[in-house]
Amino acid sequence: QVQLVESGGGLVQPGGSLRLSCAASGFTFRWYHIDWYRQAPGKERERVALATTEGVGTAYADSVKGRFTISRDNFKNTVYLQMNSLKPEDTAVYFCRVDVDRFTYWGQGTQVTVSS
Repeated sequence: QVQLVESGGGLVQPGGSLRLSCAASGFTFRWYHIDWYRQAPGKERERVALATTEGVGTAYADSVKGRFTISRDNFKNTVYLQMNSLKPEDTAVYFCRVDVDRFTYWGQGTQVTVSS
């Protein structure tokens, strides 16, 4: 059974940093690209970044380019999202996502709140 479990969210001041983790199980992790998405209150879910199977970060949202970095550890079956220079508009629930065998799986999400 495919499972994605996010962690690392919390409350941080503007300009601060957080690192989110997404621990995956139930599938051959190294075979699949993994995305991070986020959803702010009253807004649609948007993709933040994608990590290819080789660990290349790509498809960064314009709003996070230069501040966020996606990475993965294929030995730990984990994807990370390093978030620097956080802004109040980064406040959202952050999810990881994977497409396996034509099905889309989401984690439960982790809340990130950027506020002074």
